[in-house]
Amino acid sequence: MGEITRRDFVNGTLLAAGTSVLPFAATSQFAMATLDSSYYPPALTGLRGSHPGSNESAHARAWNQRSNWGATTRLRETYDLVVVGGGISGLSAAYFYQQKYGKDKRVLILDNHDDFGGHAKRNEHVINGQLRLSYGGSQTLVEPLHADKVVHNLLKDIGVDLNRFKTAYDTGFYERNNLGAVTYFNKEIFGQDKVVRHPFCNYPNYVEGLLGAKISNEEAAQQAPLSDAGRKQLVRVLNGSVQAIKVPKEKLKNYIETHSYFDYLKNTLGVDDPGVLRMARHSGLDWASSGADLMSIGDAKRSGAMGFVKKAVYDKDNPYIHHFPDGNASIARALVKKMIPDIGTGHSAEALVLSKFNYAELDKSSNAVRVRLNSTAVDIYHGGEPENSSDVVVNYINDNRSYQVKAAGVVMACYNMIIPHIVSDLPEDQAAALRLQSKSPLQYTTVGLRNWRAIKEMEIGMAMSPGNMHQAVLMDFPVSMGGYEYTRTPDDPCVIQMISCPYGETVGAPRLEQFREARFKMLGLKFKDYELEIRAHLHGMLPRALFDFDRDVASITVNRWAHGYTIAGPGDSTRIGRQPFGRITVANTDSAAGSDAIYAMMMAHRAIKELG
Repeated sequence: MGEITRRDFVNGTLLAAGTSVLPFAATSQFAMATLDSSYYPPALTGLRGSHPGSNESAHARAWNQRSNWGATTRLRETYDLVVVGGGISGLSAAYFYQQKYGKDKRVLILDNHDDFGGHAKRNEHVINGQLRLSYGGSQTLVEPLHADKVVHNLLKDIGVDLNRFKTAYDTGFYERNNLGAVTYFNKEIFGQDKVVRHPFCNYPNYVEGLLGAKISNEEAAQQAPLSDAGRKQLVRVLNGSVQAIKVPKEKLKNYIETHSYFDYLKNTLGVDDPGVLRMARHSGLDWASSGADLMSIGDAKRSGAMGFVKKAVYDKDNPYIHHFPDGNASIARALVKKMIPDIGTGHSAEALVLSKFNYAELDKSSNAVRVRLNSTAVDIYHGGEPENSSDVVVNYINDNRSYQVKAAGVVMACYNMIIPHIVSDLPEDQAAALRLQSKSPLQYTTVGLRNWRAIKEMEIGMAMSPGNMHQAVLMDFPVSMGGYEYTRTPDDPCVIQMISCPYGETVGAPRLEQFREARFKMLGLKFKDYELEIRAHLHGMLPRALFDFDRDVASITVNRWAHGYTIAGPGDSTRIGRQPFGRITVANTDSAAGSDAIYAMMMAHRAIKELG
């Protein structure tokens, strides 16, 4: 790890040479076309996701009602469509717009981050001279075979072959290497560092081919570093059943949907051991977007929380294998390639896996579709009365300077809860509905290892880690395609994923209160804080004889998402919030109250259709 610390980090973010000063002109504000090849965000490590600089302008607008960034430069640029948000939904909106109205239609995509893709972020790690790919957010196409024809046609058009994943995903990898689901108990919380070869929950079940528990519930509980009373309680939970709830059989189904999982643990199963309750709270993770302390019994069961019979997560016709080496970043890249052909080489999503994109192509004036990064929309309004206006005015900030463009229509494919703050003529009832929506914080950390001998020794495919910031650690998905080869032997470099679903400190506190607390804490940490946490986690979990952090960790990328998974507002508020308004429509997964790439595409299709 010493090699990393000698690099030029600014708060954990490695600056690419040639990106600190950008020329501007009234004809084209963002001079991406003049950037040299060193501007390549996927290779950056340190703090990524909601990286430093990505949200400051939006927060200034939303929190402090800032409206003055100095003189606004009115660019001599007019578009048929401006899309606010360059994630999969925003990119899909641009694609659907050109598909409907013609490839000559001019589209500008604005994004506040230094890379496109939204949560679908590509993480590149070069370790011992070998490229290892991973993802910083949007992970996998979920049940794509069940998707709408609109999605199937889009995927086909950008070169995604769903059948290819049947051979690209190596389902035998875990069994060949004897890697299973385990639990790591850390010394700080549980009194000793210990790995038990049992996950104590069903969360890991979504990983195709991953081996499950290797010991019985009773033996696993006996090995857990808990008190004698805690071990007995743990066995009761693991062997328990909702049938133990004393309600009439015909009322049980409704009961488990309306009653608290933690009340079930405490009152029905008699659990009061703090270690057992902590294990339970951290057993559902991102399947439920909150701690299990806030779940109903039914939600806990569906999210794989502790104490329910193991069952398959997906049906056999839709296994969780539709995963590119860089996650859904490959979908975002294929969409960009479709609309900006000179960005990279390759005529299918698979062929693009190893293509190094030339970001200088993104914002060329000759493009029909332009992607303008590091640009935060802060004030959007119709040029006249919304019902008969001929255009929409879009003001955005780049490098703390204000710019303005106009378009015949706008799709808001951004974080929906920011829309009331930046669409200044939005009807109040729609703005109120949007304010009721929410998102949970989320963090995906990718760590480049020079080898995984220690992981092999401990038989870790996924380690549930209820005492740590990152509650799950896993070997990245075993996918080889497009000339990219997944790690083969324990002597080869690899990337591990460390998943953190931050919760508030107060167990049982309201969901939104916990989200705010966790979000504030997450964004307040520096890269060195994350590095210390990861160091302690890996050193405690892996044998010192085979693992040394400074020797074996080559790189760390912390993908922090202050606004991660969508949490739908009450009642009909999601539908009200996404209503078309004049020449402005709303996309993004937020408008579907869902959180995967297929929702993103479908909401984009709806938004373009609503533009009329």
